[in-house]
Amino acid sequence: MTLLRTVDPAVEPVTLVEMKRHLRLSHDSEDELLSGLIRAAREDVERTTGVAMIDQAWRLVLDRWPNSGCVLLARHPVREILSVTVYGSEGEAAVLDPDIYLADTLSRPARLHFAQCPEPLRIANGIEIDFSAGFGEAGTDVPDLLKRAVTLLAAHWYEFRTAFGPGDQPVSYPAGYDRMLSSYRERRL
Repeated sequence: MTLLRTVDPAVEPVTLVEMKRHLRLSHDSEDELLSGLIRAAREDVERTTGVAMIDQAWRLVLDRWPNSGCVLLARHPVREILSVTVYGSEGEAAVLDPDIYLADTLSRPARLHFAQCPEPLRIANGIEIDFSAGFGEAGTDVPDLLKRAVTLLAAHWYEFRTAFGPGDQPVSYPAGYDRMLSSYRERRL
């Protein structure tokens, strides 16, 4: 099972203006650094929590169907199932009719239920499930706690940027960061 992002978010959940206001910066000389830190912090929050903050597209690639007939999509919130494709032994693609599966996008993780799973003929990577995930198209759609976690982490990395070399980054996480993300982490039993 492989999960790949196929379309990156168009914007970041925290704008450069919001970040500079938080840091009380009025100059533009470090805008490129701050933009990179915002992007890196968003990626860290998304990786830690399993959420997609801003709308983006993903592809789940499977070798075979789970025995249960239920495929779990490891990004939240899933907005739409774009396509389910099964590949033949010669690489020919067959897009499955949405009527043969049920998409449960409200659960976490989102699930696709198949009554009958058409077998892929390709031995490896014979099934591709394309879906979109995210809270919305703009930072205003993202829950405030997640935005604050991005801001807190980017500010922390900004403050400690010269204390350690680039190879040592990230040096640490700020106090309270884990607690901010705890309600968004996927629970495992």
